Amino acid sequence: MASRVGSGERRRSASELDGLWSDLRRTLVRLEAIAGGPAEELDSDDAAEELARLRYALHVAGERAYGLVEAEGPGTELEELADALAEARDATAEVADSVELGDGEATAELVPEWRGALFRVRLARLRLDRRAPAARRARDDEPEPGLLGPLLSLVLTVIGASLVVLGAAVGAWPVWSAGVAAVVAGVLCWRP
Repeated sequence: MASRVGSGERRRSASELDGLWSDLRRTLVRLEAIAGGPAEELDSDDAAEELARLRYALHVAGERAYGLVEAEGPGTELEELADALAEARDATAEVADSVELGDGEATAELVPEWRGALFRVRLARLRLDRRAPAARRARDDEPEPGLLGPLLSLVLTVIGASLVVLGAAVGAWPVWSAGVAAVVAGVLCWRP
């Protein structure tokens, strides 16, 4: 019997994927700039350190992607993304090691493969984007939350705040206490 993913899990998975991609985007942009830039940029003193930091960011993103694969199951576009991230991390590590050793010729030979690994990450992301319209349609089929909760919360909070101010102005603690209770009830009756 196949397990069904609930709408809450789909939303959580989609938001985790959005967070993963927003964190990964900066890393990929920097890696692609280094890989596509002049060879002298890889010869700088800071290049090995920066590549190590970026490699770790790829590692973290890969771990997050594998966590999402476990939630969705193997054989998905997420697994392709996780594998692409692992490949990009390994290629970045090879380039970083070569840069650290100061072997410019070996580094130059590794760059095309490294760029291909980074491109594979982008390609896996594009495949995930193709899947997104189906996920959006599934979310569109879910009923929208009603307005009663937020409206009731707003009314109770406004009335409560007014009672607090009135009670404090006239020195009537029962009015002030009722205002505090109304504000607390307004906060508790609706949570986004």
